Amino acid sequence: MTAGPGRGDDAGWHTRTAKQRQRQREIAELVVAEGTVRIEDLIERFGVSAMTVHRDLDQLESQGLLRKTRGQVTALSSSLTESGMTFRQTQHNAEKDALAVAALEFIEPGHSVFLDDSTTGLHLARLLPQRAPLGVITHSAAVAAELAREPQISLTVVGGLYHSWCDAYLGQMTVDAIRRIRADTFVMSTAAITDDICFFQTQDTIAVKRAMFDSSAQRILYTDHTKFGQRALHALLPLTEFDVVIVDELTPDVHVDRLRRKGIEVVVAPVPGAAQA
Repeated sequence: MTAGPGRGDDAGWHTRTAKQRQRQREIAELVVAEGTVRIEDLIERFGVSAMTVHRDLDQLESQGLLRKTRGQVTALSSSLTESGMTFRQTQHNAEKDALAVAALEFIEPGHSVFLDDSTTGLHLARLLPQRAPLGVITHSAAVAAELAREPQISLTVVGGLYHSWCDAYLGQMTVDAIRRIRADTFVMSTAAITDDICFFQTQDTIAVKRAMFDSSAQRILYTDHTKFGQRALHALLPLTEFDVVIVDELTPDVHVDRLRRKGIEVVVAPVPGAAQA
């Protein structure tokens, strides 16, 4: 995948992009916390132009997180729609760090690894240079950006139709490319767990993750404790199909014990400073 600015402007472009993403995260957090916020208040609070705020809101709206109405913006919530990447990156980061550290123990130098478009995958991507040299295959633009400059990471980005809400490529082109690859390990997260089955909001997500699952020798699921209380529309696979299921230590014992009784290898990742459930 080739994209982005020329070399001379590379540092400035990345700085502007980082500032934009940070501002959008803060806008999303504010609107979710308040429910409804006046657009004029956002312009004043962030000290940017009306055009810039409207551009940020348009991107957040395209991710299914917010809705712009006349003069104000309102938070959205739907069990049928995945929260936008910008918002998900602000949630449960200590737990995601813990899950990533635990998953790293199953990856060896020289392995080839599929990473999905989950925000937990970003946390794992930041640790992968510790296991280099590695081959990493992903459909996530965010993961690709994280690893693009790592000299000992052989990065393969599978393209397709880009979706801003997940900052990743989905669709038949993506699935076809994945099916032509074989990897040692696939590490994935899930949007929801119902009846000990992984669920997601879209069929496109299901198709990509299933292709990665089928193309890998070792399959690892990591999930924070909140996913056991979520619901989504489309089933992917039961947890019994995974070689390892990693949960954080805030996961209630009733879930951990039930999964282990089903014969699932469950790893409980400690979360520094967390009170155990």
